[in-house]
Parts: sequence; structure tokens; C-alpha cells
Amino acid sequence: MSDYKNSSYHIKLPILLTIAVIVGIVIGSEYAEPKTDRKYLASIQKFRELLEYIENDYVDSVDTESLIEESIENMLDKLDPHTIYIPPKERELAASQLRATYDGIGVEFNLLRDTLYVVSPLPGGPSEEAGIIAGDKIVSVDGENIAGIGMNNRRVFDMLRGPRGSKVEVGVVRKNESELLAFELKRGAIPQYSLDASYMIDEEMGYIKVNRFAETTYDEFKKALAELKSQGMTKLILDLQNNTGGYMSAAIGMSNEFLSGGEVIVSQKGQSTKYDSKARATNDGIFKDGALVVLVNEGSASASEIVAGALQDNDRALVVGRRSFGKGLVQLPFDLQDGSELRMTIARYYTPSGRSIQKPYDDGEKDYNSDYYNRYMSGELFVKDSVQFDESLAYKTSNGRTVYGGGGIMPDYFVALDTTDNSSYINRLSASNTIREYTLDYRDNHPELKEMSFEDYHANFKVTSDMLKNLVLLGNKNGVRYSKRQFDKSRNLLSYLVKARIARDIYDDDAFYKIYNETNEVYRQAIELFRNPELLQNQSNGVLLQTR
Repeated sequence: MSDYKNSSYHIKLPILLTIAVIVGIVIGSEYAEPKTDRKYLASIQKFRELLEYIENDYVDSVDTESLIEESIENMLDKLDPHTIYIPPKERELAASQLRATYDGIGVEFNLLRDTLYVVSPLPGGPSEEAGIIAGDKIVSVDGENIAGIGMNNRRVFDMLRGPRGSKVEVGVVRKNESELLAFELKRGAIPQYSLDASYMIDEEMGYIKVNRFAETTYDEFKKALAELKSQGMTKLILDLQNNTGGYMSAAIGMSNEFLSGGEVIVSQKGQSTKYDSKARATNDGIFKDGALVVLVNEGSASASEIVAGALQDNDRALVVGRRSFGKGLVQLPFDLQDGSELRMTIARYYTPSGRSIQKPYDDGEKDYNSDYYNRYMSGELFVKDSVQFDESLAYKTSNGRTVYGGGGIMPDYFVALDTTDNSSYINRLSASNTIREYTLDYRDNHPELKEMSFEDYHANFKVTSDMLKNLVLLGNKNGVRYSKRQFDKSRNLLSYLVKARIARDIYDDDAFYKIYNETNEVYRQAIELFRNPELLQNQSNGVLLQTR
């Protein structure tokens, strides 16, 4: 008799390899068009027999359900990076990210020093109505302690969110109150917004920053666009930097506001013709003639690239920044009977000129997900000429300019990544929530700031040396080792970030971006190009900065 003992890895490996090969047949059998091929039906029967043998006759006890879950994920990894399986327990949270609302208590919070700190109650939400205020610390939920036990964001979501109308009791520690305060909250619908900022830069130039493409994005965007137009806007900077995408319909609606009737926005083509479609602009856009700049970077993906590609190919906007992510695949959700979901790629989308911007994924998911690192190391983020294009993937815009497919949207005007003020020290301060903790405490300890107008604050408030010294001390307390060299390098950026975060806590997100955007090299360059279009060496690009 052998002394060898089966590890869980050795138990799982042969089973996973077998199931991973054939489990896709079951998914396909439920959702694809009916197949009557004998080999196909025989494979389904083989899979069922295999599961029965494993369940009934395998030498060790095996959790067949978990093996199937793992094998499904392993199989989908062989397809493309964006076809994914979502287990039932993860599905609700995944779906809620793009919804107009979620059901909860309505607080913006941060986990600071292992305590849930209320940044602000959301206007009109259950927490505000019950009397919870900024600076409160929630230390218990339904009688269960949540402070000092290693709580994470996911666990907080699970405890505070719940069915609309359901009740939850929270225990709150409040500054200058000696006793624990108890609040019974009735969960309600909490709105989620897609626009981070919308404001006028000067008398003619407006700015809108969109963080995703969700259920309400188009309506939010159109409302903001109309408001800025009413304030005299004739030039717009549309900021899609680090916008990872979302619903294609929202991207189509946004693009439609800028294009003339009949102009192609995007097309898609799948293996099955039922997924083929082409979207064209109507004639009812409200900013068809204004000058337009679109900001993109390596974090702009999917729906963001649909918008940028549509406006670039129709010669409607000047795209400024760095090459976008390169996601040109369309996913469709398929419901599985146990409450899980298959989110599967069913088509590729194409910009109006006919190019696919999907970057290659033949080398596997690890290499695909390392693309930002590869761009950084190759110098692409700093030097435009580091980007090499395949001439076989060259296309023409409406006015005959050359653009390329095969890996993201290359901007018309390249802006190098500026790392002058950045350092690992400021990154560690941010990652440890030290900056957030400091600015929230500063706001709470200086109520007089709330009496200042934003214009007064922006012009006159200074981040002092003593403020930065106290921030460094807090960082030490939070385990962030001080580096004088890195601190000196990042001092200017750190001052901007502190001032911007205090402004957000006192005023709103617009206030944050009006200050912090002064450190964004792409934003600054867009303003410069609007004011000095002669900086464009390519005169055909200069036309893009003019009104139609």
C-alpha cells in the first residue's frame, strides 16, 4: 500500500481538466440555437455521466459544485478576457454598479483606522433624514460590532445594503457626545451618478467629466450639456480619462448629441447575424456645431472608445491624451437557472471608418492585464513615437485623415504622462487613506471654512507647511514611512490634493476638479489648444477646434 496521500490539488486537477473541456457544452446547450448533431448530444450525455461517476464513485469526498464553478471559469479563460462567469452571490453587486439606484442607507463612507467613517450623508437619503452627519463613526450594525475587526468594503456593502423598505439599526459614535447614538434606518433607493463634474472654465469653454456609462448617464449628460450651453458655452472639453465604459446605448446617445443626422456612430458584427447592427446619428443633437475636445488615456475603455472613435472618425472632435485601453468586444448577459450569469462576448464593434480597436489577447489574460505596465516600460506613455502601428490596419476618417485599428484610439494630439511630482510616498499616503483622514479631520475642526464661498476658498486658501507637517505625522501613525526626498518631490502635488479634497468635503465634486485638474497635464493641454490652435502642427487637426 502506498503512503501517498491525495492533496486537494491532486484530487481536483484531473477532474478540472476534464470538466473544463466539456462544461461549455452545457452552457451552450441552454442558450445557443438548438443543435441536433449526434456528436454534440453525445458529448452532453458524456458530461452528465462524468458528473455522476465523480459524485458517486470517486475515492475521496469531492465538492462537485465547487469543481464545476472552477472549471467554468477555467474554460471561459480560454475565450477572451471579457467573457466572464458571475456566481449567484456576486451577481447583485456586479449588476448594481451600472444601475440608476441601489438600495441602502445613503452614506458616502471611508474605512479609516478600521472604523467606518461617514464622509457625508447623501442628500435626501435615509441617513440624512435620520440625522446622521458628516464625521459620525458607525461602529455597529444590528447590534454587531464592526469597528476594529478588519472590516472591508464588501462586508460593509453586504451589511448596509438590503431590500428597499427593510430596516437596519446602526450604532454611531459622534464627536463631543459621550454616549453611543442609535439610529433605526429604513433603506431606500439611493441614486448613483455618472458625471463627476460639470462646470464652465471661462466664458466660452465648458467641461464635463464622465466616470462610466450606466443607466442614467445619457440623461445626466444631456442635462449638463444643456445647462452649460445656457451659460454661453461654445467650446466643450469632454473628459473620458479612466472611464472604463458600460452600456453601449449610453455611448450612442452621447455621441448623437454631437453628430449630424445620418452619420455613423458605431456598428457591431458577431458570428451570428442576429447580433449585427449599425447605429446612426439623428438630427436632434443639441451640440452639433460647437467646438469639441475629447480627453482619453490608457484607462479609457469600451463605451468611452465608442464615443472617441465616433467623433474622431467623423472629424467632429479633436481627441487629446494618450492611446486608449483597446476594448472592442461587446458582451451580453445570459441568465443561468441557478441565479448565476454568463456575460459573454457576442460581437465586435467597429468605428465609423470600419476599424476594430480591440487589442490582441492571444498571449493570455496575464499579458493582457499587464498592458499598462508594458506601455510604461516601453516608453509609450512618455513618447508618441514609441507607438508602432500596423499599416495594414490603416483607415481614413471622413476628411481623409489616417487612423489605425488594432489596439485602442490613438489621440490626434499626444500628451505625455507627467510624473514630475509623483512619488511612492504620496501613493502610500493615498493608499493608506491618510490624506482622506487628514482632510476630513481638517474640515471637521475648521467649521469657519463653510462660511467661505468657493471662489474665495479657491483664490485665497493655502495649504501651509504646518498642515503638511501634521499630514506627515498622521502618515507615520498609519505606518507610512516618511521620505524627505520623496516628500520634497511631491510637495506641490500633495498641496493641490489636500486643498482639492477639503474643497470636495465642503462644497462638491465640481470644486474638487476645478482645483485638482490644474495638475492634470491632459486637461491643461486641451485648454491651451483651444486658446492657441496654432500649436497644432497638423492643420487638418486645427479645423477640428472650430465650430461647424
